[in-house]
Amino acid sequence: MKAIFLADAHLLQPEADNYRRLLSFLKNQRGSITHLILLGDIFEFWLGYRHAVFAAYVPLLEELRRQRQAGTELVFVEGNHDFHLGPYFSETLACRIFPDHGTLELDGRRIYIAHGDLVNKTDRGYRLLRRVLRSRLSRRLLPLAPVDWAWTVSRWGSRQSSSRKDESYRLPEELLVGFARERFAEGHDVVVLGHHHLPLIKRIDDKLLLCLGDWIEQDSYGLLEKGVFSLQRA
Repeated sequence: MKAIFLADAHLLQPEADNYRRLLSFLKNQRGSITHLILLGDIFEFWLGYRHAVFAAYVPLLEELRRQRQAGTELVFVEGNHDFHLGPYFSETLACRIFPDHGTLELDGRRIYIAHGDLVNKTDRGYRLLRRVLRSRLSRRLLPLAPVDWAWTVSRWGSRQSSSRKDESYRLPEELLVGFARERFAEGHDVVVLGHHHLPLIKRIDDKLLLCLGDWIEQDSYGLLEKGVFSLQRA
């Protein structure tokens, strides 16, 4: 078994350096991995339409299709930039989707996977916005927006976020460890998180916390191979 865990590429345009690097990495891995586990914010913006996909993401979607065709199982935990993944992922890619978090059983380990945006329990404003955007009503209404309009609005939102240079997702390590301990108490052996753009692998007693970093500056990812977890850089 060889499983790769990725998060936080925030891909936008195919000509961007991190987009090209991620495509090259995935192509080199094609046919050699059993599981590709994506922990959210792979896209800077995604909304799952039934009969359309955003043109900028066609190269990555095609690579994911080829990974699936090569026998790789695809798993996606929705992030705060890419949720309501829709039928392209669930049907065309036969991807296993977790809207919030999930548990995988791999190599005899019980692995908790989540994007990581719910670690900070005190961020009530974000949690409220998240509930609204992920509600059943939003799931029905958002895909009714014209594709070009949704993309334009998302680009505006991305520029606003970049201009603020918000670092609020970078939580202290002790909060991540505390969150992991709660998951260990539920019976998990490993906790894997994205969102915080913090590459971290930490033994906690006989358990493991793995934070994936990002695919913007760090090109870091988690690897499970022959029963051993590691944090790698491409």
